[in-house]
Amino acid sequence: MSRPSVVVLDYGSGNVHSAVKALQLAGADVELTGDRQKAMEADGLVVPGVGAFAAVMASLDAARGGELIDRRLAGGRPVLGICVGMQVLFERGRERGADTTGLGEWPGEVEELKAPVLPHIGWNTVDAPRNSVLFEGIRGERFYFVHSYGAQDWTLDVQKPFPAPAVTWATHGSPFIAAVENGPLSATQFHPEKSGPAGIRLLTNWIDSLPS
Repeated sequence: MSRPSVVVLDYGSGNVHSAVKALQLAGADVELTGDRQKAMEADGLVVPGVGAFAAVMASLDAARGGELIDRRLAGGRPVLGICVGMQVLFERGRERGADTTGLGEWPGEVEELKAPVLPHIGWNTVDAPRNSVLFEGIRGERFYFVHSYGAQDWTLDVQKPFPAPAVTWATHGSPFIAAVENGPLSATQFHPEKSGPAGIRLLTNWIDSLPS
């Protein structure tokens, strides 16, 4: 039986080799590439992101990443955003005085966390809903976060017969969104590739959910 194919989108956003290795351990045939055709044809696309919201958006725009994500989602083809790769899926990012338009896949803004200590670095628990596929078998585990900004409200109104998204929360000072599963589009604020066995299991859950 062949392993699912996953492309990690290479658009100039930091060191992503740990994500490639983690996805390989989780059971995927992984390629790090900016090739648009390969990114469209893969069973799953992972969009990493590190650094400032505006810089990640600028790099994605230069690579026409938003268009690529839109095309995949229109065809029901899974996409997974990680860290700032999750943040840019929202409408706007407000960071260090900059107000940047995001990809707008979900309504809402990414803003500085309301916490006494920033950045939020280290291990934290999450509160995953019962309908979560990503957290199957790993509820109660801890995951590795590195960020000062996040989405702190979920306002997407999904009408039946479409299923309600699975929104997972964490708390650092105040609640913020730690992960979202919304049809073919999923994302995590934490780094599963840096979260040990629990992170590998989460990636395995995502890979196992990919349509063959």
